[in-house]
Amino acid sequence: MTTDMGKPVWFITGCSTGFGRELALHTLRLGYPTVVTARHPAQVAELVAGHADLALVLPLDVTVPAQIAAAVAAAQARFGRIDVLVNNAGVGYFGSLEESDLDAVRAMFEINVWGLAAMTRAVLPGMRQRRGGTVVNLSSVGGLAAFPALSFYNASKFAVEALSEALAQEVAPLGIKVLLVEPGPFRTDWAGRSAAQAQRSIPDYDATAGARMAMIRGYSGQQPGDPRRAAAAIVQAVEAQDPPQRLLLGRMALDAVTAKLAAMTREFDQWAAVSVAADYPPDEL
Repeated sequence: MTTDMGKPVWFITGCSTGFGRELALHTLRLGYPTVVTARHPAQVAELVAGHADLALVLPLDVTVPAQIAAAVAAAQARFGRIDVLVNNAGVGYFGSLEESDLDAVRAMFEINVWGLAAMTRAVLPGMRQRRGGTVVNLSSVGGLAAFPALSFYNASKFAVEALSEALAQEVAPLGIKVLLVEPGPFRTDWAGRSAAQAQRSIPDYDATAGARMAMIRGYSGQQPGDPRRAAAAIVQAVEAQDPPQRLLLGRMALDAVTAKLAAMTREFDQWAAVSVAADYPPDEL
């Protein structure tokens, strides 16, 4: 069964909470066919109530290849295509680099990086065939600026940034767009139960990683970012005539990244002569 070609088909991972949930609600309100996925579909039943004609609810753990293949096939069978893939599923992890449990860190990378890559690889063939589509990858302000207590989480999002930036160049000639979404602090469950924490504690890191972790946990539920407004902003960017490659969400994200860019520029300028001196002199080329 296919759907009205005038309505874009959205496929969203991780819809049980946070950005995924609000984005699915928003696309359904717009009348867009939406594939709503979660590891436990019962958690999204209320979300899709009244939208039986538009919503397709599917179980999906992005670390399980068979579930990815089944979900993409089911979406294409129901709606005929996937126009917008939103790689939203992800988890956080708190702890300094030395304190962190590497098994837990690897599990986070399986979701945040490898799961995102696997979902994208599963959807790209259809987009290439149609010469169109958009891949939306949920990164973070922490994908551009790293912070204490989040070294490995930041590393997973830096990886998403690099994958997405390269992918955008690979698929642009094929009519496919890639959008990186980089939220700052929002009132999602990211800083609550969705983020694991290192069990080992080293007092030497109390003033850096420890303080940052306490601050983030402390304002969980009071962050300035509104997930509903974020959902509307993502759709606006996807549908723009000239969409951005990166969409910062929230003033804190904008301020943090702007400050980092300014600091990097100052440092590059300060060390420019040393940088250039590493090349062979022109007369030796």
